[in-house]
Amino acid sequence: MDTEKAYNLALDYLYSFVDYSLKHASELAKAEFNLERMFALMALLGNPHRKYPVLHVAGTKGKGSVSALAASALGTAGYVTGLYTSPHLQDYAERIQIDGSPIPHAELAALVEQLKPAVARVPKLTTFEITTALGFLYFASKDVDVAVIEVGLGGRLDATNVVDPRAAVITSLSLDHTAVLGDTLDKIAAEKAGIIKPDRPVVVAPQKPEALDVLVNIADERNAPLTLVGRDVLFAGGEHSLDGQTAQIWSPGGIPFEVHIPLLGEHQVENAAVAASALWTLREQGLGLSDEAIRRGFAQVKWPARFQVVRRDPPVIFDSAHNQDSFAKLRQTLDLYFPGQSVTLVFGASEDKNLPGMFAEMKGKIKRLIVTRADHPRALEPEKIRRAAKQAGIESEVLEPVEAAFERALELSQKDGSIALSAGSMFVTAEVMVAWEKLTK
Repeated sequence: MDTEKAYNLALDYLYSFVDYSLKHASELAKAEFNLERMFALMALLGNPHRKYPVLHVAGTKGKGSVSALAASALGTAGYVTGLYTSPHLQDYAERIQIDGSPIPHAELAALVEQLKPAVARVPKLTTFEITTALGFLYFASKDVDVAVIEVGLGGRLDATNVVDPRAAVITSLSLDHTAVLGDTLDKIAAEKAGIIKPDRPVVVAPQKPEALDVLVNIADERNAPLTLVGRDVLFAGGEHSLDGQTAQIWSPGGIPFEVHIPLLGEHQVENAAVAASALWTLREQGLGLSDEAIRRGFAQVKWPARFQVVRRDPPVIFDSAHNQDSFAKLRQTLDLYFPGQSVTLVFGASEDKNLPGMFAEMKGKIKRLIVTRADHPRALEPEKIRRAAKQAGIESEVLEPVEAAFERALELSQKDGSIALSAGSMFVTAEVMVAWEKLTK
C-alpha cells in the first residue's frame, strides 16, 4: 500500500476513538479519565514506557518549550532522545519525535497495525491514550536512551502518568481547562501535582502562592525532593534581539551559567532556567550531561509558533498564546521587541476560553482584530468573538477561512506597518502557517 494512504488510514483509525481534544467543554467535564485503561494497554504491549528513563513535564504554560529545550540538550549530549508532545501544529507525526525528527509516516502506520490487537482488548480507550502508547512503543523500538514526555491535560489522570520518571517538572500554572481541572489555581495545582512520584525529584517553576502551597505540600507528602526555580535556582535575562537572547542561570550552588536561546520573550528565560534545573536534576540521577551540552542544545532548539518572527518588515509573527496568562506574556514580548508598534491580530479561540481576559491584556496594542475560525470542532463562532471584542472596545471584522483572514492581515500590515500576528488558538496559527508557506514558496 502507498505510504501516505497507509498513514491516512492509520489516522482514521486513531480518530475513530473518542478524542477529547475535539470535544466541547461540557462533554470534557463528563469524561471518564482514569489510568486503568492505560496500565492495561501498557501491560499488553510489554510495558514499553519502562524501558528508558523519562523526564515528565506538566504545566499550563511553558511545558512544551521546557520539553523542547530539555530534549535538544539531551540530544546534543549524544543521547538518542524521544520527545512526546501535543497537540501537533501541522502533522500528527510531530507528536512523536526522536532527535528532532517526527516518526516517519510508514512507521506510524506499521505501529498502529501492531497496536490494534491490544487495543481491541481494552474497552473505552481514547485517541490520546492510543497515541501515547504509540509514542512509548516507538521509543522502545528505537532503543532511545531517554524520553521527554509532555503531559497532555492536567497530570494526575493524564495518559502519560503511567511513567515512573527520573524527575518531574511543573511549569507555570494559570487558569485553563477549568471545566476539567478546576476553577481555582489550587485545584489546578493539585491535578498537575499528580505527576509527582514518591521519592522522585520535582522541579517547579515560579508560581503564585496558592499554587505553590499545594505543590510543596504534595511533594512533602511524597518525600519528593523539590527544586523551586526563582528560589533554589535563580535566573535573569541578558541581551536580546530578534535573533535570540541570553539568560543567566545560577545553579543551587550559586555557580553562574549563561546560555543563548533562539526563543524570544522574558518567559522563555524562565523556561530555560526550568529546563536547565531539570537537566541538572537528571545529572544528579546519574545521567551524564555537561553544561556545554546544555548550552549547545539550548542554542539549537527549534520550537515553532512561540513568538516566531517569520518576517521583520513589516513584521509577521506566529504565536500559540491561548489564555489570559499567555496573552499577558505575549503583550510583554511585543512591547519588548516592537515597542510602540500596533498589531493586526488574526484571532480565533476554543469555546472554553476567557475572551475578556485575553482582550484586556492586548487592549491598546491591537489596531484591528481579524476574527476567524479554525477547521476544528471546538472553535468558537466568530460572531461570539466579535461581540466580546466590541465589549472590550476593540475594532474587528470577521473573515473565513483562516487563509482569507491572514491575507487580510497582511494587506493591512503592508498599508500601515502594523504587526501581522496570529494568536488565540494553536489551530488557527497552524492554518496561518500553511497559508504563509503557500505565499512564500
